[in-house]
Amino acid sequence: MLVIRPIATDDLDQLVELAALAGVGITTLPKDRQLLRKRITESQHGFSKMTDKPAGETYLFVLEDLEKKQIVGTTGIVAKVGGFEPFYAYRIETSVHESQMLGIHKEIQTLHLVREHNGPCEIGSLFLAPDYRRGGNGRLLSLSRFLFIAQHRDFFAARVIAEMRGVIDNDGRSALWDALGKHFFEIEYPTADYLSMVNKKFIADLMPTHPIYIPLLPKPAQDVIGQVHKNTRPALRLLESEGFEFSGMVDIFEAGPVMICPRDDIRTVRDSRTAVISRLTDEPIDPDSDDQYIIGNTSRDFRACKGNLLLAEDATATIHKNLADAINLNIGDTLRYATIKPPATTNPEANP
Repeated sequence: MLVIRPIATDDLDQLVELAALAGVGITTLPKDRQLLRKRITESQHGFSKMTDKPAGETYLFVLEDLEKKQIVGTTGIVAKVGGFEPFYAYRIETSVHESQMLGIHKEIQTLHLVREHNGPCEIGSLFLAPDYRRGGNGRLLSLSRFLFIAQHRDFFAARVIAEMRGVIDNDGRSALWDALGKHFFEIEYPTADYLSMVNKKFIADLMPTHPIYIPLLPKPAQDVIGQVHKNTRPALRLLESEGFEFSGMVDIFEAGPVMICPRDDIRTVRDSRTAVISRLTDEPIDPDSDDQYIIGNTSRDFRACKGNLLLAEDATATIHKNLADAINLNIGDTLRYATIKPPATTNPEANP
């Protein structure tokens, strides 16, 4: 069974191994043991704090194969970006240039640097080991963040963004970086990507602040603006099915799109429900409907996994004993659940 849980100190060695598989472009999963150790410490601080005035707390989760005791995926949340270290992005704007004398009307797109000091909640750090990219495991990894947010809404800013990995070739090169950023920073893209995790001050020191006219960029750079890496397309489609839309902003290094959705409009947040466990069973539950729910506990020591449940008329639930053990629940405890995939129709009447 695969279970989502908060990262622990003992996970460091396996996290380092997982980061080595991630490739270039997943900024929050660097191939640096000390930085990953720092991320674990920051996450543990976030879970211990959990304030209703979000101020940059980070929450890092892992997906564990319980049978193999192996960490096979990561996912994370930043309660609110900005503060002392701003969130940077390029906003795409369109300006009109017109000459009546020449009969010319042109709409020109430009990139404007955004520094967000009071930013939204951000989800990220999503990575799943290649051998586990099947059977809805990626969906479990992604939706688990929203189930956690649904249970602790006040701990997160009212808008949620996701920076999607942009187009990077097999050699770790970005067409936008080579056409733009490299001229100001004089370093290669992988180095800039790594340094942005260490300290973003170099961005404020060197990033051009004037608008960048997109038509003046080389065609390969223009073509990747707002596009995602081929391995990121499934994650993009999933976020779109959850209600996320393109924000009009892109990453400043490789131009991947920044997606956005109001926190309470995210499908899993909006439609998730709670139920009290009235019964545990050893028998299969609804065998014709395989793993159709993501089910989690409601504590700060979060656990979630895929599984089935049976709802009674009094809104109590029956779940399998193994599932209850995996997410630390028993009879009388409250669980939170949502459908793994958006249903054809949504029942507005619920136990919120």
